Amino acid sequence: MKSLWHSLPLGDGIMAQEPLEEIRQAFIAIFEQTGNPLEMAVFTRLESEGRLHCEVIAYFSPATSGLANEFDAEPCERPARGGLGLLAGSDMCWPILFPENDSQVV
Repeated sequence: MKSLWHSLPLGDGIMAQEPLEEIRQAFIAIFEQTGNPLEMAVFTRLESEGRLHCEVIAYFSPATSGLANEFDAEPCERPARGGLGLLAGSDMCWPILFPENDSQVV
């Protein structure tokens, strides 16, 4: 069975700040308890999908599915790496979670 990513729309950049901080704090507690696994990460990206205003979307890697469920995130396909920012996790997660992009700078 393929591991699922999860996504959570958080609203525009201003509205998203509070839930982003809640996600970051909850992630840190779990991340430290589990020994800082490299496959645990939460990413964000501003997406517009044709709308007037951009919306912040949080993407939870498969290893953060418990955290994603706490925030009622929905299952989704793995996001494209382009435009993603690392909200929480190790900087060394990129080649593990996006191995096909390891030689590319994004």
